[in-house]
Amino acid sequence: MATWAEFAAAEPELAEAGKKLFYQHGVGLGYLATIRADGGPRLHPMCPVVADGGLYAFIIPSPKRDDLLRDGRYAMHAFPPEAVDDEFYLTGVARPVNEPDRRATVVAAYHIPVPEEYQLFTFDIERCLLVTYKFRGDMSPTHRSWRARSK
Repeated sequence: MATWAEFAAAEPELAEAGKKLFYQHGVGLGYLATIRADGGPRLHPMCPVVADGGLYAFIIPSPKRDDLLRDGRYAMHAFPPEAVDDEFYLTGVARPVNEPDRRATVVAAYHIPVPEEYQLFTFDIERCLLVTYKFRGDMSPTHRSWRARSK
């Protein structure tokens, strides 16, 4: 697993392209897939935050928060842009963050007040995939992938 900073140090162009896709609408936007208690998938829209060398999200009291607290495995996908079908996808393990200083740093990067009951999670990265297209309907996209080294 790797932090966002470790991923960005290893693959700066890939990380920058992914961040650009997450933040294409100003605020970070993506989809978060979690694992239900019965092992099935659950998918939700969410707002990722890249800050302080990490990838974070504030998760409201909800089934997806329960999923992450029980089994931190996740998949995250950026919203696709309007003009082309570019894709950015990450997998890894999420962990709750209970450090007040870290929470304050991420709140500042998020730019809006965050209720205390929203749990901050950090998302460690195991794999990522970026798929880019020359135009909508391009049948030969470029694929770039990265995998964290085992520690």
